[in-house]
Amino acid sequence: MDNHGPHNPHNGVARQGLTLAARVWWSPPAAALYEHALRRGEAAVVESGALAVHTGRHTGRSARDKFIVREAGSEHEIWWDNNAPLAEDKFDALHKKICGHFKGREVFVQDCFVGAERSTRLAVRVATEYAWHSLFARNLFLRATVQERKTHEPEFCVIAAPGFHARPERDGVRSAAFVAISFRRRMVLIGGTGYAGEIKKSLFTVMNYLLPAAGVMPMHSSANMDSAGRSALFFGLSGTGKTTLSADAARTLIGDDEHGWSDDGIFNLEGGCYAKTIRLSAAAEPEIFAAASRFGAVLENVPWHAHSRRADFDDDRLTENTRAAYPIGHIPNAAADGRGGHPRNIIFLTCDAFGVLPPLSRLSAEQAMVHFLCGYTAKVAGTEKGVAEPTPNFSPCYGGPFLPLHPGRYAQMLGEKIRRHRACVWLINTGWSGGACGEGARISIAHTRAMVNAALDGRLDQAATARHEIFGLAMPQNCPGVAPAILDPRGQWRDKSAYDNKARELARRFAQTFAQYETAVAPEVRAAATFAG
Repeated sequence: MDNHGPHNPHNGVARQGLTLAARVWWSPPAAALYEHALRRGEAAVVESGALAVHTGRHTGRSARDKFIVREAGSEHEIWWDNNAPLAEDKFDALHKKICGHFKGREVFVQDCFVGAERSTRLAVRVATEYAWHSLFARNLFLRATVQERKTHEPEFCVIAAPGFHARPERDGVRSAAFVAISFRRRMVLIGGTGYAGEIKKSLFTVMNYLLPAAGVMPMHSSANMDSAGRSALFFGLSGTGKTTLSADAARTLIGDDEHGWSDDGIFNLEGGCYAKTIRLSAAAEPEIFAAASRFGAVLENVPWHAHSRRADFDDDRLTENTRAAYPIGHIPNAAADGRGGHPRNIIFLTCDAFGVLPPLSRLSAEQAMVHFLCGYTAKVAGTEKGVAEPTPNFSPCYGGPFLPLHPGRYAQMLGEKIRRHRACVWLINTGWSGGACGEGARISIAHTRAMVNAALDGRLDQAATARHEIFGLAMPQNCPGVAPAILDPRGQWRDKSAYDNKARELARRFAQTFAQYETAVAPEVRAAATFAG
């Protein structure tokens, strides 16, 4: 086996069973990975200098193909209602077959870290079949220095082999694609899919299991901070504006997707960003557009013109889920150390396509736990195959697919930290007003930014509020830069009885969702779930 690049000679890929590989490329820099990807026919270079790739059949995560190995030591802790089990012998057999798949092949390895706080950071190894996957890992995770690579001792390993396809009837999985996590073996196996997000999210799932035991709350959120180091958290599902609203030129970006909250403050789990790019424009999102349009960025499933080689961010022929993966340093105002102080404000973002939630609400700590457990947004017609009308989407903790533990565990940690650090919590609706999608109007980004800015700089702290009769939310009556009438969701509807009926319908959905988790929370939290549906 030929080894190329600085690495720990006492901890080679043989430790992960990859003894049959012909050549190992250790933590290559971006330029070398460009050359490898082009040599192997994996990618193309577009006009901006970014590396453009197609992920093949899978252009998003295969949620139903993700498994956690049922094994002693973790079995009693896993939330099995949310996670598919895999037998230990099936995992071992898959591992042996993947290692055999690499016989005579090249392996691209990135030895790196997850977690910017050194006391809880995880040393990881990402071994990939594709060179561009290695560039993705180099962009998304925290890079080890040359000296650190020479002594690197991985605590968890990801092996990604898109060219290996499972046989469901034999391998105990659902399809040819699979993501299998073993906490005892400290290993993730990924096969049959080229979508790089599986690499990122599998390690996030790992951190969601490990960090709570260390007293750290893992969060599917973006984060930024002001000049005094006071951070803000943004929770929200895809399409709610989490990445867009946190990328603010007036504030320092800590990270765009995954964070931990420890006794010392907020820290990024990653070293890069993985932004959705469909209809991305320099005018609307200048920081993200610039970061995605330069050397080192990986463009996933973004079509490009053959003659000009210009990337077309408006083209959705391959998928709506087009992505750019780039180092966080591509954002000019990003925090170099990936850390910030305790949050003064926490913002829950929801895109309510029913047009009934207030544009702006303030939540108590107990209400925050309720809405955190529900994790509501709405899918809109046209954005996902099979969605013909607005559909409620509830994802606990705004990241249900990545939760190995019961949501109540994370909600309890959130409530404790909100109270201890006296954080203000806001629910902001970036969806519709005056009617449902197709009838009302989308709340303008200018108004949403005005609400976010007023919340973050303290101008809403003493604002008078009115109580929403159905959802029990405290609605500020005034906000700088926003007309008071816009803050009243019922007042925006011409047909008030239609509003009441639609609001009660959504409230019933909230109540049904919260009922799944109410036994895991304190009585005062159950009392805060006042959905008069």
